[in-house]
Amino acid sequence: MNAVAAADRARRHTRYFLQWARSASPVHLAAEVDMSAIEAHRSAARAAGTRSSVAGWLVWAASRVMAAHPEANAAAAGLVAPRTVRYDAVHVKLAMDRMTPQGRCVRTAVLHHADRLEFDAIQQFVDRCRDGGEDASASGDRIRLLGRLPAPVGRLAFRTAMARTARRPELLGSVAVSSLGNHRADTFHAYGGTAVTLNAGRIAQRPVVRQGQVVAAPVMRLGMTFDHRVIDGAAAADVLDDLVHLLEGCDAVSAGGWHAPQLRPVGHRTAPGGDGPGRALAAGPRRPAGPGQRDRSRAAEGLDPRRPGGA
Repeated sequence: MNAVAAADRARRHTRYFLQWARSASPVHLAAEVDMSAIEAHRSAARAAGTRSSVAGWLVWAASRVMAAHPEANAAAAGLVAPRTVRYDAVHVKLAMDRMTPQGRCVRTAVLHHADRLEFDAIQQFVDRCRDGGEDASASGDRIRLLGRLPAPVGRLAFRTAMARTARRPELLGSVAVSSLGNHRADTFHAYGGTAVTLNAGRIAQRPVVRQGQVVAAPVMRLGMTFDHRVIDGAAAADVLDDLVHLLEGCDAVSAGGWHAPQLRPVGHRTAPGGDGPGRALAAGPRRPAGPGQRDRSRAAEGLDPRRPGGA
């Protein structure tokens, strides 16, 4: 088998996924995130001789926010009778660019019950993905099997597995995270097969306004793709609001230190148009929950990162 054929076989699972994903209705949102607090955590971690990556923080924040938004931690199911299936736990799929003996391709791994894990355990998972250790997992075995099967059989096997909605988080997660932060890409949007997919660009020094003064700060542009079959735009914007607030609100000097981050008090939040970019979560209470909707006042008052599901 020549190099081109080997590379093509290694990417078969990506093609099967893209064919299956055509039934989704992806819509894109984006916000800027002031990463000053996260960068402070990372500096403290380096000083302590511990790794603390942006990908780790994205997985951590995604797991906490999705637990507080059960309507988004769900999947679309059914063609004749469309319905939504909600999941009891948050399973985060992380996509990473990898060099393999067959060539360059995307590898994914799913961290199950991420909302129940502390940051250190999440970072260990990210490190295994980065170092290739997750290729030895069941996920890696399935990818290699799809590459070995004849294309029609592999395509059918993939679609059959995706049809089982209850098992889908095991394969695709209930939320997906992807990053191009090591490149010069500022913003991108991808669909990871989940109701919410987070897409992180690079962190760059950009102007922000603090106390009426323009200063430079490390800012990341966070793209979010949501499946309109599962949630509507306002609900998706709530998810993005809380993600931005949680990433910006981590306090590196609070009790617990960088390895057990806590949010600043609610009064530190800034409404849209105030200090800092992307601050879309206002300090005031949210609108009352409508009939059949969950009262999300605790999410508006700040998520407790130490407990699954918020405060």
